[in-house]
Amino acid sequence: MPKPLTIGRIAKQADVHIETIRYYERRGLLPEPPRTEAGYRQYDAESVTRLRFIKEAQALGFTLDEIQGLLALRVDKETSCEDVRRRAERKAIDIEAKIDALQTMHAALQEMIAACERGGPRGECPLLETLERHAQERTEIQ
Repeated sequence: MPKPLTIGRIAKQADVHIETIRYYERRGLLPEPPRTEAGYRQYDAESVTRLRFIKEAQALGFTLDEIQGLLALRVDKETSCEDVRRRAERKAIDIEAKIDALQTMHAALQEMIAACERGGPRGECPLLETLERHAQERTEIQ
């Protein structure tokens, strides 16, 4: 049987902070490990694998709630690859919507920057005027 790992060791192996591990335990993403008589946590190698899985899923844009769902699917014998694929497709759609929103923000900023290049009196900043116009347009749309 492999030697149990300390919280410091799994933090280092998974490249996360110790507080992150404690937080994941509180959230139920990482099962609380057994403890020694002195109260020290004793982790196994699966904990490192699970932490790396969580970090990889976060890097792909999944929230901790979504990751909790993925972890549940990972251990559910009834789960099919189709279930996981549907979740990934939903995440891809979410990311596309965020990309569209970021492109809209980028275009607005570029317009404001271009307006500032033309200059103007101090009290009539083109960038601020453009920002105000965009805010008013959004209000009219809603």
